[in-house]
Amino acid sequence: MSEAAVNSIEEPRSADVPASGTRKRPKPGERRVQILRALAEMLEKPGSERVTTAALAARLDVSEAALYRHFASKAQMLEGLIEFIEQSVFTLVDEIAERSDRAGQPGQLVSMLLQFAEKNPGMTRVMVGDALVFENERLQQRMNLFFDKFEAALRQALLVAEGHSGDAVPSDDSAVRASVLCAFSVGRLQRFARSGFRRQPSEQLDASLASML
Repeated sequence: MSEAAVNSIEEPRSADVPASGTRKRPKPGERRVQILRALAEMLEKPGSERVTTAALAARLDVSEAALYRHFASKAQMLEGLIEFIEQSVFTLVDEIAERSDRAGQPGQLVSMLLQFAEKNPGMTRVMVGDALVFENERLQQRMNLFFDKFEAALRQALLVAEGHSGDAVPSDDSAVRASVLCAFSVGRLQRFARSGFRRQPSEQLDASLASML
């Protein structure tokens, strides 16, 4: 599995404290990354209440006004996390399609998604919607579209595994199996988040996939 499957938002280098002890002033783009990283880390706390901009500002030791110089709203911050999820996962979807053996692609897609969640528990709360409660409805709609797209990728992988051409219309069987695999993946993510990140998504994964594939 490529390392890109499990990467987190990287710590911006210019935020480091130099030898003189004076903290460098981060560039605007680097401050955005710091904000998103802090938000994701706050979401990793099991049982944590809804993250507020006041709490986020306090964690970063800045004013709320400073946050809004980089993001117009909290919804935009959460949208930044969703963009990271989309880019990370679908980059790996494309990589699996290009480099993996045909028969193994469906299982590798599920495994990749669950490994990403294990590495990024805060992101998991966004993916399953727990972090989006009481937020702008468009955020949940965007995550719904994410899973629709992931299910479509599974459907295509199943067709490839069956030896069909890329332009083939999915059979009823491949569509049903893709739906089951996607539902299984979402269920594992929900269990991970709601167990306080104790039940790992990849628990007995090989055996579970074998029973479905």
